[in-house]
Amino acid sequence: VALEQELGPFPFSSFWGPRAGLPSSEWIARASARVLRDEKPDLLLVYLPHLDYQPQRTGPSGCDMKTLVGELDRACQPLLEAIDATGAATWVVGEYGHTDASQPIYINQSLRRAGWLETRDGPYGEGLDTFGSRAFAVCDHQVAHVRVRDTADIPSVVEHLSGLDGVAEVLAGADRARVGLDHPRSGEVIAFSRANAWFAYPYWLESKRAPDFARTVDIHRKPGYDPCELFVDPAITFPMVKVARKLMARKLGFRALIDVIPLDASLVKGSHGLRATTDADRPVLIGSGPAPADEAVDATAVLPMLLGHWGLGK
Repeated sequence: VALEQELGPFPFSSFWGPRAGLPSSEWIARASARVLRDEKPDLLLVYLPHLDYQPQRTGPSGCDMKTLVGELDRACQPLLEAIDATGAATWVVGEYGHTDASQPIYINQSLRRAGWLETRDGPYGEGLDTFGSRAFAVCDHQVAHVRVRDTADIPSVVEHLSGLDGVAEVLAGADRARVGLDHPRSGEVIAFSRANAWFAYPYWLESKRAPDFARTVDIHRKPGYDPCELFVDPAITFPMVKVARKLMARKLGFRALIDVIPLDASLVKGSHGLRATTDADRPVLIGSGPAPADEAVDATAVLPMLLGHWGLGK
C-alpha cells in the first residue's frame, strides 16, 4: 500500500497483455529502490520483464535490441542509485535468450484428432476435459509436458508426437532424466520443438468453438502459455473502442470479457525454452562475485554461487 501511495498503482496492463512494455519495469525498479533503501533486506529479488515482450512479438531479429536494452538501463537508474547508496552486492541473472520461432505446433489439436484428448461443450465454448482425456499437453514455449493417463499408451503417444512437423525430440520414462525432468510433476511424455517452432495450446478444431477465455488475457484458465496475449486481434477495426465499451458494461454490472486477443498463433515470431546452441542465444550472469568463468555457467549453479558469496556453502 505504501509503495502504491508513493508510486501510483502498479501498471498491470504493461506487465502482461497487448500493452506490455516499459512502464511495468520502471515501476518495479522504483519500488525495489525504495524497499532497498528503507527495509535493507538481506536478499531482494527483482524481476524486470521489459526484454521479454518484443522478442516474442517480432522475434529477436525483428527487434532493435540496442534500444530495448537502453530503455531498461535507464529504467534501472533509481535502483542502481539505491544499490550504490546501500553498498548492496548486485547480481544480474538472465533467465533465457529468445530465438526466432514462427512455426506454431498445435499439439493438443493433434492429440484430439488421434483420439486421446477429450473436450466438453459448455455455454462459453469447448472446455478441455483433463480427467476424460487419455493424453493432453500443457504447453510452455518450446517444451510441452504431456500427461498420459494410462502408462500403456505412452509408447503410442511418443510415436505420434515424434511424427509431428516441428517436433525435434520426445522423451518418456527414465529418458527424461537426461534433461533433469524425471520427477512426478513432469509430464509422462515431454516434447521439445525445433529451434524455429513452439507449442501452441489450442485444443479446439473450429474457431467458433473456442472457449471465451481464449480471446482474453487469462493465464489461469488456459492449459498452457499463450504468447498471443501480447497482441491485439488485427481483425478488430477499432480495438480501443471495443475495450471502452466492455469496460463500461462492466461498470454497469454486466459480464463483459475484454476479448481482443487473436487466435492466430502465426503472429508470434519469437520463443525460448530449448538449450541454447550459440553464445548469442544464451542469457548472461553479471555479478559482484564470482570471478569471470572461462566457460558457460549452468543455470543451476547460480544458487550455489550466491550462497558461496555469503559464505553459507551448501
